[in-house]
Amino acid sequence: MRRLKYLMLLLLFVAGIGLSIAPAKAAAPVIAVVTPYMAQPGTQFMVEAFQAYGKEKGWTVNVMDTAGDVAAAVGKLEDAANQKVDAIVINVDPSQVTAGLQAAQKANIPVFGMDAGSDPLLVTNVTSNGYAMAAETATYVVDRINGKGNVVMFVYDPYPPVQKRGVIANAIFGNYPDIKVLDRITPDVKDGGIADSRAKMEAVLAANPKPGSIAAVWAAWDQPALGALQAIEGAGREKEGIVIVGIDANPQALDAISKGGNFEASVAQDFNGIGRTVGSLVETYLGKGKITQKTVYVPTKLVTAANAAEFLKK
Repeated sequence: MRRLKYLMLLLLFVAGIGLSIAPAKAAAPVIAVVTPYMAQPGTQFMVEAFQAYGKEKGWTVNVMDTAGDVAAAVGKLEDAANQKVDAIVINVDPSQVTAGLQAAQKANIPVFGMDAGSDPLLVTNVTSNGYAMAAETATYVVDRINGKGNVVMFVYDPYPPVQKRGVIANAIFGNYPDIKVLDRITPDVKDGGIADSRAKMEAVLAANPKPGSIAAVWAAWDQPALGALQAIEGAGREKEGIVIVGIDANPQALDAISKGGNFEASVAQDFNGIGRTVGSLVETYLGKGKITQKTVYVPTKLVTAANAAEFLKK
């Protein structure tokens, strides 16, 4: 009996050792997403796709929106670094949040761009090819107005993915001596950009009241294009044939394009694809995989009234 008790105690002791040395289950990764642009539909779609990917993987995804305040994004990045998150995803110009990126680097936290911009402090940046999208929509305008007329441009230089679009479009228009860029407008984007774009377009229309004085509106993204459309319709000038193009193909833009009015074209970005690609790259990196490509492009497609219905179904 004494020997049996001894054996039982020995087994319990060995089991206890086994329990004590069993590896602890790794905590699920915590990922911070920092952006000032959640008011923009494109950003919303990308973030939601990334969140969905994270949920599938069991991650905790914390979204930090600074509501148009780029400077405040630096503080959010520093907060994320202090919280020792496993990775950070940004949707903001990296060059404007350098201090925050440096804080993350100091804390050995990898940072990924989601339609942000290239920067040595980022592991990689996933985006659409802004040069190609701008060239496609600008040449669409050139073809539609037969290479002549006044064009109003809506741009946004503080954000690299949008800034480069304006550069390319401006260069294409500049290649046609009979095209004049009447105005380059930077709208206030805190409320998404539609309202301020409408107000600014109303001022341009008032300053150019003669029918035919404005041939086209080129917008670097859809919100200003929608604001310009509202201004043109509000002024009763939709019959002048003013061509409007945007980029993003958000639901409001697709609806407007499908009606066959002034808003004629946009470029559909695969926001879901961007968000999920960022998620895949974060997963690869955290799994000790190697990422060598500093910019990853996700395909896009021109949308006109001819194929808008295809995208409205998605």
